[in-house]
Amino acid sequence: MIRRHDIDALRVLAFALLILYHLGMAYVDGWGFHLKSTHTTPDLQWPMRLVNGWRMSLLFLISGVAIALLGPRLAAARFALLRTWRLLLPLVFGMFVVVPIQPYCEAVSNGHASPGFGAFLLRYWQVRPWPEGSFAGAPFGITWNHLWYLAYLWCYSMVLVLLKPLLDSAPVRRLTGRMARSHGLFLLLGPATVLLLWLVWLAPAHPATNTLVNDTYQHAKYFTVFLIGYALGREAAFWQRAVALRWASLVAVCLAVFWYFLLEALGQWLPADSVLRTWPEGFWSLQSRFCEMLYVWGVMLTLLGWAKRHLDRPFAWLPYCTEAVYPWYILHQSVLIAALFWLKPLHLGPVLEPLLVLLATVAGCLLLHEYLIRRVRWIRPLFGLKAANGDISRRHAAVTNARA
Repeated sequence: MIRRHDIDALRVLAFALLILYHLGMAYVDGWGFHLKSTHTTPDLQWPMRLVNGWRMSLLFLISGVAIALLGPRLAAARFALLRTWRLLLPLVFGMFVVVPIQPYCEAVSNGHASPGFGAFLLRYWQVRPWPEGSFAGAPFGITWNHLWYLAYLWCYSMVLVLLKPLLDSAPVRRLTGRMARSHGLFLLLGPATVLLLWLVWLAPAHPATNTLVNDTYQHAKYFTVFLIGYALGREAAFWQRAVALRWASLVAVCLAVFWYFLLEALGQWLPADSVLRTWPEGFWSLQSRFCEMLYVWGVMLTLLGWAKRHLDRPFAWLPYCTEAVYPWYILHQSVLIAALFWLKPLHLGPVLEPLLVLLATVAGCLLLHEYLIRRVRWIRPLFGLKAANGDISRRHAAVTNARA
């Protein structure tokens, strides 16, 4: 297995951004979330829209790259078993133990449950449908909320196992090699065009659900970037091209954002009798959607290039954060919502409240990971970690070797 510091660092930064994004979801006006503060503002919509398009796609892209870096020596059956253990065990544990505080806070706030987490938990564990509107996933009787990513990633990994003989075949490797060495314009526009196809063809009739089933558009989008990560991530030429294109892709991202929001503004500000309004609606819509997908892929390509250029080195903080990122991902939204649920009645204001919610989220994840999850052998796999602590194992090996 090849260990790439830039991919590990990018994964850590992506999940850190996810914490900030979910904090913003509690305070952005007009967007649904499991629990909303009374101090919402529409001013957060613009920065969150800039992040929303690519944040999850980046995680699936990184996951595909990480699998590619495992190399061809990992047997398909062993890979499938390891992925099942590392993804589904934390998912099931999270749904029954970590996530329930979220539907509890949501149901109490919606008036569909009485205060008292113990009674709610006993009812929740029965996995029977709840009244409509109790919480997200109430008709199923149970929810995975933010952990949906694990279910999707497991499915894509299993499909990849089936496709691996084809993807690793000599003709496909030659094709991906040529793609990796292709002109920068193709690397920038090719994936964006595929994503545009899914957006135009599937998105209107298949809105996002995060329920695994009946989520056609998101599967097309996320599985595409997952496969791109796997196919191109193993090509050394791709990384050279990504680094070389990092400025060009950044400029393309800025232009796509500018034109997208300009088109949106023109649609709102143009007079009804403007000659531009007589142009076919599809002309403007296709431009807007292409800018959206060019932005999404351009951001990911830009981040890969800049990360390879500046983050591919052994930072002192990286090994610890690489291990911590999975438990923090599982914990963060439950801690965040619990903190907001407790702080909301105190009416602390639009500055102090979100600051305290963020501090409580970081502190809660840090303490639970540092003093419980990483130190208790049987708890570690429940949060996606190996049963043996890497630091302890290395110290034990050093002591053993010294004695020998």
